[in-house]
Amino acid sequence: MPHIVIEYFTETPLDRQALLQTALDTAADSGVMNRDDIKVRLLPAEAILLGDGRKSFMHVTISMLTGRTDAAKLGLAQAMTGALRVLCPQVGGISTDIRDMNPECYKKSLID
Repeated sequence: MPHIVIEYFTETPLDRQALLQTALDTAADSGVMNRDDIKVRLLPAEAILLGDGRKSFMHVTISMLTGRTDAAKLGLAQAMTGALRVLCPQVGGISTDIRDMNPECYKKSLID
């Protein structure tokens, strides 16, 4: 944790490794989270229908434990959206949403 999930659809090929690395680097450089704790995943959409007629999208959901200020979360959201826009100029719409996770309800199990 934190978890960064990138949903996307585009008919233009993406450099998936660069996308993953950019998301990881942007999150780590934000000062909001530690690099070693970040997990980034890509979830391609099979098909889309967007009401505004766009043919591609990318939506980033960042889930992390509560405790960050709104200003810190806003800065992270702006940095993530901006970094992905530079990397993926062909994508019709890029958005980022930050979600707070309740530390009382979040549990994990790791293997050494």
